[in-house]
Amino acid sequence: MKSCKTRRLSLSLRHFLFLGAAAAFLPPDDFLLNCGGNSSVKAHDGRIFNPDNGGFSFPSSSPFFSPTSNNVAWVSSSDLYTSARVFSEPTEYRFNISQQGKHFLRLHFFPPSVLPHDLRSATFSVAAGGFTLIHNFSFSNSHQNPQVVLKEYVIEVGFDLETLSLHIIPFRGSIAFINAIELISLPELLFPSSASPVPQGPEVNISQNIAYEICYRINVGGPALSPKNDSLWRIWNTDSLFLVNPATALNISTDPNSIRHSPGVSIYSAPNMVYASAREMADANVGNQNFNISWMFSVDSGFQYLVRLHFCDFLSTSPHSLLFNVYINNRSAMSSFDVSNKLKEMTTAYVVDFIVDVVMLVEKIFVQIGPTDMNNVQPNAFLNGIEIMKLSDAKGRLDLCCGENPVGVEIAKKKNLTLLIVIIACLGGLLVFGLMAVVFALNFVSKKKTVELVSSWLPFPMTPPAQVGFSDTKVSAGSSVSSGPSNGFRRLLAFSEIKDGTKNFDDSLLLGVGGFGKVYKGVLENGLTVAVKRASSQSQQGLVEFRTEIEMLSKLRHRHLVSLIGYCHEPNEMVLVYDFMAGGALRKHLYGSDLPPLSWKQRLEICIGAAKGLHYLHTGAAETIIHRDVKTSNILLDENLTAKVADFGLSKMGPTLDQTHVSTVVKGSFGYLDPEYFRRQRLTEKSDVYSFGVVMLEVLCARPAINPALSRDQINIVEWAMNWQRRGQLEKVIDPHLVGTISIESLRKFGETTKKCLAEHGIERPAMGDVLWNLEYSLQLQESFTKIAGDENSTNTIGGILEWVTNVTEVEHDNSSLLSDEADPSTSRLFSQIIDPKGR
Repeated sequence: MKSCKTRRLSLSLRHFLFLGAAAAFLPPDDFLLNCGGNSSVKAHDGRIFNPDNGGFSFPSSSPFFSPTSNNVAWVSSSDLYTSARVFSEPTEYRFNISQQGKHFLRLHFFPPSVLPHDLRSATFSVAAGGFTLIHNFSFSNSHQNPQVVLKEYVIEVGFDLETLSLHIIPFRGSIAFINAIELISLPELLFPSSASPVPQGPEVNISQNIAYEICYRINVGGPALSPKNDSLWRIWNTDSLFLVNPATALNISTDPNSIRHSPGVSIYSAPNMVYASAREMADANVGNQNFNISWMFSVDSGFQYLVRLHFCDFLSTSPHSLLFNVYINNRSAMSSFDVSNKLKEMTTAYVVDFIVDVVMLVEKIFVQIGPTDMNNVQPNAFLNGIEIMKLSDAKGRLDLCCGENPVGVEIAKKKNLTLLIVIIACLGGLLVFGLMAVVFALNFVSKKKTVELVSSWLPFPMTPPAQVGFSDTKVSAGSSVSSGPSNGFRRLLAFSEIKDGTKNFDDSLLLGVGGFGKVYKGVLENGLTVAVKRASSQSQQGLVEFRTEIEMLSKLRHRHLVSLIGYCHEPNEMVLVYDFMAGGALRKHLYGSDLPPLSWKQRLEICIGAAKGLHYLHTGAAETIIHRDVKTSNILLDENLTAKVADFGLSKMGPTLDQTHVSTVVKGSFGYLDPEYFRRQRLTEKSDVYSFGVVMLEVLCARPAINPALSRDQINIVEWAMNWQRRGQLEKVIDPHLVGTISIESLRKFGETTKKCLAEHGIERPAMGDVLWNLEYSLQLQESFTKIAGDENSTNTIGGILEWVTNVTEVEHDNSSLLSDEADPSTSRLFSQIIDPKGR
């Protein structure tokens, strides 16, 4: 095998670098603009970029921009990046399209150093076809600085209009610029209409009404390819920067002219040079190797991604001799994948597409290949190419920074409504003036008398407990209210009062940041100290979660649930106000801060308090309530370390008497999700039990649920700790601060309870009442032992220094996020091997 690899490696890479594209493509639409230049420029790939300065004198079939601007930054005309068109006001480039369908849109940015323009600090947004492509982009903040920034998109063009409008919008007081624009029609069938979800499940349909942003295009195991090596003028980078451990992989290659394409795979899917190079497992056929090759890519969270993998089997000597597994984000994407089973002949290109959801704060996509567990199959795996493309969200955004008002959507709305607005303005001027007068009068009257009102969309009454009392509070005129009175409990607060109470959201009062937004300490007008949670424009949670939080907490009152004091709902502002919890989140007491470590008794009491809160949700309220986001950052502590469950934005009413579950889209936090709920979208209160089991492990081990910074066998706390639990050695994962202080019996009962909570199937898990009973029993065992033996140096405690426990670096992976509602049957509770090539 080694000699074969040597022969393959001996093929000169110079053959790649001088080989042209395999097939010429002549796009019906082929707009190449040299923005700001005064002459045509020949690019390095041989294409000609023509100047964009024709304005309205262009032929009808040519692009033009308006309003016209002669403001340019220009050094010379010999290169695309020595000139740029500069804009001080919103500008539109309009392209007349001759063929409908998907088009590449490539935008080139590089600021020429020309006075008086400071293009490096220019801040602007870009939209096209109703999609927000870039929001408040600044070259000085770009990760690629000082290199050229090339933004590449795929947009469907021509279904509604025969033109494509590209809008460039400077930020307030700033300017915008662009060096070059490419708009190229694409061959048919290059992009799929459906893809396989990860984890595995039914095919996911991909709407035509979306845009793609090309994030990565990787020639695995081969050299970088420039546009002149690709018939669609694409750039393919090497994988060296993304390979997690180069020792796991070996480069292999073959003759590009020998590559064939299978039916259904476009000849333009990738150049032959991509399929003629690959990486396979290093020393795969020596001994009993069992490891994965892993690539890691940084991406934006909160989006779906199309992950396209390219395969071409030129390794095998016969069909069905090479089977391997494919993982994406540590979940099974393909098991025992056999490329030859899909094709009739070897050395044939094959493409597989996957849809992947990237949850909040993860911001990574892992691609892994490794050997199958099947017997009599030689361990090996290979991969030729990787493409990762971001899909626009439901609001047409490819940049979440634009908040609730996407630039592209707003422009499209303005264009479609311009004429209607003008007509309404002309006919309704007098009426508007009259309404303004009425509003002014009503506002003047309302300011004389401060009345507390209840939001009009809340469907439930607000009846306060007799012992709760608050002073009257003013209500902003912009609030959505009804005439119903409130006695001060869970009241509608004016945004002005909240601003005053938090000193205009002063950073010195910041308590933390969550999926909904930032949380501040504040003081209301009546002197009550509160925690104020303000929605962020970048949050993936919105009105639905805001409303759910209020509805849920207005029905509940319990010692171990955080109390909602009030809320504010005004234009562009959603604020929730809670009891102030001086102890903060349980998470901070376990790791990631310099707070003193909790004793084992304190940890058990905290778990018991949280379990009481969840038990009340499941059984004590009028209807079963499933929290759906149980985690250590949602268990808060007061000044006495009394635990209270918080954050009900994702909560859901449980099944009724004639139901066994609630079918719903998967929501929750990475690392805490019930695997059965994730696979089947069947939610029960046992999903909370699973999440609480993860919390119990965090309490015991003092580390995050998911921590990619650790070695591969410790990444997932459930896999790691339960592995030791099965061996009867759970003491090997405990927080080192607890060494010598835990009763063996108490730990044993705690471990058994945790194991039951983390059972694969919900029916095998205990109810929260049973969990609560077991925790209280574990506490009794600890207290009894302490009375008899004292706190230190007992032979019946867990002792010794745990040298094998790795110091924990906190990695945030727990913010709420929407996950695909396509579930998978093979969510093995594993995290497949990422780094170590020496085997499991």
